[in-house]
Amino acid sequence: MPTYTIAELAREFDLTARAIRFYEDQGLLSPSREGAGGRSRVYSARDRTRLKLTLRGKRLGLTLSEIKSIVDMYESPKDTVAQMNRFLGVLAKQRETLEQQRDDIAMALSEIAAHEEECKRMLAEHGSDKAPVA
Repeated sequence: MPTYTIAELAREFDLTARAIRFYEDQGLLSPSREGAGGRSRVYSARDRTRLKLTLRGKRLGLTLSEIKSIVDMYESPKDTVAQMNRFLGVLAKQRETLEQQRDDIAMALSEIAAHEEECKRMLAEHGSDKAPVA
C-alpha cells in the first residue's frame, strides 16, 4: 500500500505542511510516525483520501466539524440509513446556505447597478461627459 510524506501531500494538493498538520490536529488525518523519536509523519492511502474529502468539503463550504462527521462515516459500515440521512441533512443545510448567499449577492449586484445608473444620470445632468474612473 502506498505511503506519502507531508511534503508529497502538500505538493499534490497545493497546501502547506502547516495546513496538513492542522487537519491532523482536528482529527481528520492520523499518520503513523517513523524515524528518530517518531518525528517523521507517514501518511497512508486512507489519509490521502481523507485529505481529498476534507478539501472537497471545504470547497462546498462545510465546517471542519461537518467534514469530520462525514469523513468519519467512511470508517463505519457503509450505506447505513443513519449515515445517508445524516449526509442528506448536511447537504440540505449547505444548499440552503448557498442559495441564501446567491440571493444576497444578486440583491447586492442589483443595488450596485442602481447606484451606478443614478451616478451616471447625475453626471449627465451636470454636463460631465467624462466616464467615471473605475
